Amino acid sequence: MRLKKVKNAKETIEESKYVIKNPEENKGCWKKEFNNDNPINVEIGMGKGDFIIEMAKQYPFVNFIGIEMFDSVIVRAVQKLDGKNIPNLRLIRMDAKDIENVFEKEIDTIYLNFSDPWPKKRHEKRRLTSHEFLKRYDNLFEKTKKIIQKTDNTDLFAYSISSLSTYGYVLDDVTLDLQKVNDAENVMSEYEKKFVFQNVKICRLKAYKD
Repeated sequence: MRLKKVKNAKETIEESKYVIKNPEENKGCWKKEFNNDNPINVEIGMGKGDFIIEMAKQYPFVNFIGIEMFDSVIVRAVQKLDGKNIPNLRLIRMDAKDIENVFEKEIDTIYLNFSDPWPKKRHEKRRLTSHEFLKRYDNLFEKTKKIIQKTDNTDLFAYSISSLSTYGYVLDDVTLDLQKVNDAENVMSEYEKKFVFQNVKICRLKAYKD
């Protein structure tokens, strides 16, 4: 995917009160960053921020952290937050492969929304539901491990079901057509809004592991 450069993106990100500049310093003590003991939910690959921003607005007693690796993408979320006050939201510009350096036994839920499917076999380890990444997540959760995935890619979804199951996760609320479920609490990302408009079916699963 070719990303368009955004003028002054780096400066805009650096100036945002929502962006954590040195997230490694908060490892193990993110509740101090939020100044409360509320659950912490993380979206890996937050894109332009529609999902994580709306979740933070709807659930003020849950803390939300959005992770995105590209300046040209995370800056769009920063722009949407200009002038807003959402105290339970933070953003991090980082590569997901470094997530173990940032969190330790403090996450309640991980969201994986429309992640890159990395369809080629040689890129399997880059998939966010590969055993490579599931191992990275092991020490991040505070209690029960909980992953919620949404995707339009049925091959990635099938892979995720197999990978999560063989890694010991129990699957729940699995659907191949989220719109038919008519979940009133479903919050859509910018990708999901586009796909729904195009009548593309959305897959969703929730996975748990003690």
